[in-house]
Amino acid sequence: MNTLHLAVADGVTIAKRNALKIRRAPDLLGGVVMMPIVFVLLFTYVFGSMINLPGISYGDYMLPGIFVMTIVTSAQITGYTLTLDLQKGIFDRFRTLPMSPSAVLTGQTVSDLIMNVTSIVTMVLVGLLVGWRVHSSPGEAALGFLMLLLFAYAFSWVTATVALALRTPEVFNNVATLVSLPLVFLSNAFVDSTLLPGPLRLVAEWNPVSTLIQAARELFGNTSAAMPAPTAWPLRHAVPVSLLWSVVLLVVFVPLAMRLYKRAVSR
Repeated sequence: MNTLHLAVADGVTIAKRNALKIRRAPDLLGGVVMMPIVFVLLFTYVFGSMINLPGISYGDYMLPGIFVMTIVTSAQITGYTLTLDLQKGIFDRFRTLPMSPSAVLTGQTVSDLIMNVTSIVTMVLVGLLVGWRVHSSPGEAALGFLMLLLFAYAFSWVTATVALALRTPEVFNNVATLVSLPLVFLSNAFVDSTLLPGPLRLVAEWNPVSTLIQAARELFGNTSAAMPAPTAWPLRHAVPVSLLWSVVLLVVFVPLAMRLYKRAVSR
């Protein structure tokens, strides 16, 4: 119990350190927040006028996709920060301190979760300004936001694992971009996945990002009975499947990231 208490205390200390780092380098948060804002304005006022959806405004349909795009993009900061610390030898300094080995990664992911809260709040405010509304109960809406944050936290562990495997900021940025863009754009974030051609439709329907977006739309009430119901199994059970994806990512990538971290600091 004492060991667990020390691990939690060390993790909180690292989280505070990373939060201060973000405050002193606002460009990190600014880059994550500004791109989704640009997408909201671009798709709402440029493409939104040309995309008609039965029974729902394009803004209501699009915003859950922007929320998910924001958390996928924000998660990359976890990996980028870790590669910077590796490059600067920060981990070597941590290794000399009497602290829990897990504190670095738990502190990093928790601080990025705080940043995700800031990003989502910003997106909600921008969405309300362009006409997005929640059409469900407060409990369902709260569950929607909690589910987004859970997936954001789980995905941060994925990027932490990739960063510890690649070890350099430049390579990590290139790989993260190559992975995150298809995840977002080969999904139902901006268009109905049923409109995509055969192979792309199959990829989009089984994409975990599509499942999370569909779950968020259902919980926020941003769906329409006039639109065709999804036929793919993950999209028909979007809420439980999204929660399952978050749990699976945590079960797989938390121990993997811990192992790679121990290997990195032992060199």
